Amino acid sequence: MSTASGSETGHGGSDATRRRIARVGRAIKASRTGSGPPKVTSEQDVQNLVPTGLRVGAALSWRFLVVIGALYVIIWLIGYFTSLVIPLAVALLLAALMAPAVGKLTEWNVPRGLSTLIVLIGGIGVVGGLLTFVISEFADGLPEVQQQVGDSLDTIRDWLLHGPLHLRQEQITGFIQNIIDNLKSNQAEITSGAITTAATVGEVLAGFLLTVFILIFFLYGGEQIWVFLVRAVPSHVRQRVDVAGRRGFSSLVSYVRATAAVALVDALGIGIGLWIVGVKLFVPLAALVFLGAFIPIIGAVVAGSVAVLVTLVTLGFVKALIVLAVVVGVMQLEGHVLQPWLLGRAVRLHPLAVVLAITAGLISAGIAGALLSVPLLAVLNAGVRSFLHDGDVDPDAVDVLDDEGSQPDPEATDATDTTDTTDTTETGGLTSATEPNPKTGPEPGGTA
Repeated sequence: MSTASGSETGHGGSDATRRRIARVGRAIKASRTGSGPPKVTSEQDVQNLVPTGLRVGAALSWRFLVVIGALYVIIWLIGYFTSLVIPLAVALLLAALMAPAVGKLTEWNVPRGLSTLIVLIGGIGVVGGLLTFVISEFADGLPEVQQQVGDSLDTIRDWLLHGPLHLRQEQITGFIQNIIDNLKSNQAEITSGAITTAATVGEVLAGFLLTVFILIFFLYGGEQIWVFLVRAVPSHVRQRVDVAGRRGFSSLVSYVRATAAVALVDALGIGIGLWIVGVKLFVPLAALVFLGAFIPIIGAVVAGSVAVLVTLVTLGFVKALIVLAVVVGVMQLEGHVLQPWLLGRAVRLHPLAVVLAITAGLISAGIAGALLSVPLLAVLNAGVRSFLHDGDVDPDAVDVLDDEGSQPDPEATDATDTTDTTDTTETGGLTSATEPNPKTGPEPGGTA
């Protein structure tokens, strides 16, 4: 029995040994035939070893860096050619404002050159007359305002002497003397600033002449200029880019027209309130509100704050509160009634997008950037929506002077977006003829 048992033990041990040897042999064979762990033999093998998420993230990252670099170069070029870009942009805004008048005169069989001349001279005359009137009113009311400011300063000095602060006359005199000493010590900087201001006035005059020159050609031959520029676009997307550009300009026309109307209402409302309260400079302040309203949301608020401050200095705290109430009321009328009614569907911009665009423009290009940022956003918004949703639309069918011209054509959109999604059953790769194709309609003799 013991011999048999030992024999069985020996056979069991030899079987286990053979199994281990067989496993090792299979592992060696697998490594030789390539069915084991992968070996890196080429660049394709290396790419296969990189996780998919990491490959996608890397691809998005370098493309994002390329886009940011291109945008940086564009912004740098715009900053370098500021003296050219700003007059060009202002001329485009003025062209959007004056183009409807030129178009209306052309419809009345007035030659386009003469229509351009009439509208341009009329616009310059209106602006010049308003500036002359504002400056005249400011000069007439300035002496009385100076007297009111002097009286207010005397009131403030009496309050500082006899009020809760109980300051001494020597302290007030010393404070005023420090201001005078600072002005004297910084006389060189003030002089250089005056020289810089004179140079700036020269640049503004040159920019004004360049703006008028560009505006003449925009009003007279703007469509021909646009057709010439579109020729540089590849032919397979030329028509869609043409339509998108026209819809963008239509959005700009609607924006400028509505903004001018809102600015006029703001100026009249705040100006009448200032006149009723008794502010002598109500005409210059109303003009400031009108100009500030061209920077949406922020401009009118800043101009209204200046009006409140002037009222506080000249007429006191109570009347300043009345003017503040008038400004708030006009802002509420603008935000909840005028802009939704006048802009309507022509310009769809979220208030957050408007504020962010104005802030970015103010940081990058100052007042000019704040003025041009929202119109640029409106043009891009209309152009991108047209490029994405417009189908086979004839560019000549887009009326750039109409509010509806900035909206994509819904019929063209339906024709473009409709694909062959017929509810059919496929049998062996063939479509059943029981359902008609939506593009071709029902078969002859069938019913729709």
